[in-house]
Amino acid sequence: MFLSVQLSCYPLTDDYKPPIRAVIERLEKTGLEIYPGRMSTEMFGEYDEVMQVLSDTMKWSFEEYGKAVFVAKIMEGDRRPRQ
Repeated sequence: MFLSVQLSCYPLTDDYKPPIRAVIERLEKTGLEIYPGRMSTEMFGEYDEVMQVLSDTMKWSFEEYGKAVFVAKIMEGDRRPRQ
């Protein structure tokens, strides 16, 4: 099953840019299709892999940077991103 995810990260700190950049850099190293944007990052891949990456990344972010809010919109479907 193929997933499309739109993920936003809102670190609960005044210096919010470094944690956001670190999350994006970590996602880009996963092998999933990752497209960072100004308000959210889009992720595309197989269900199990995407869900594991989301779980691992959020846990790492909380341990590394502390409190944050993550907002994810998840859609199942075969539609792959435009090339």
